Amino acid sequence: MKNYLALMEKVLSQGDFRVDRTKIGTFALFGETLSFDLTKGFPAVTTKKLFFDSVKAELAGFLEATTRVERMQELGTSIWNANAKNGELGKIYGYQWRKWNGYLDQLQTTVDQIIVNPTSRRHIVTAWNHSELNEMCLPPCHTHFQFFVRKNFLDCIFYMRSVDIFLGMPFDIASYALLTHIVAQDTGLTPGNLTGMFADCHLYANHLEQAKIQLTRPPYPAPILHLDKNAGINNFSPKMAFLLGYISHDKIIAPMAV
Repeated sequence: MKNYLALMEKVLSQGDFRVDRTKIGTFALFGETLSFDLTKGFPAVTTKKLFFDSVKAELAGFLEATTRVERMQELGTSIWNANAKNGELGKIYGYQWRKWNGYLDQLQTTVDQIIVNPTSRRHIVTAWNHSELNEMCLPPCHTHFQFFVRKNFLDCIFYMRSVDIFLGMPFDIASYALLTHIVAQDTGLTPGNLTGMFADCHLYANHLEQAKIQLTRPPYPAPILHLDKNAGINNFSPKMAFLLGYISHDKIIAPMAV
């Protein structure tokens, strides 16, 4: 995760100040990328604590296509609480992945195509459904992702229209790394490279001191993901995944912009 820290330092030193939807203000850069070799370990941030239990729970909720905050809480995460309206999340990520326009399972279709037509350039899943944005409690930040079969490896690229580099980015990187492992297991492939493409890559004005603290901390070695052999896109629960050898510095508290 040294490349993540380098990007944070770049945003801190070179980002343009912008007025944003939350009225907090951000320092932002546009069009940044980070890549991780999943064969060399799991890309979990170590310069502060990654709440991997919450990552697993949210992804499980997405794979179930849940639209209720109570279900997210049952799975083990409270990160959607502030966005829910009377318990309803609307047609967020997982609904779009698994029930696009109410019927199309994009993720299953993609997994099937990886198996039967691995060299296709159409292994794409999108959450940015223009016709249903007003039915979501929050428009998707990570809008779509694409898989690429390289020999026996499965690579993944995910695109984010907007990303909070301090709170959100480590969480999203871990989530897509976990998803890549799950899809690789479903398709009989080995997790390969994970690349994040970040459009509006920003640091909130009230996260500056926290970022400076994080940048003083040396990273620890990457942990290893243990994934239950039965885990798949249609059979995943948070207890099926855990990190081996994960060591981190203490958590750094920062407010979430809503």
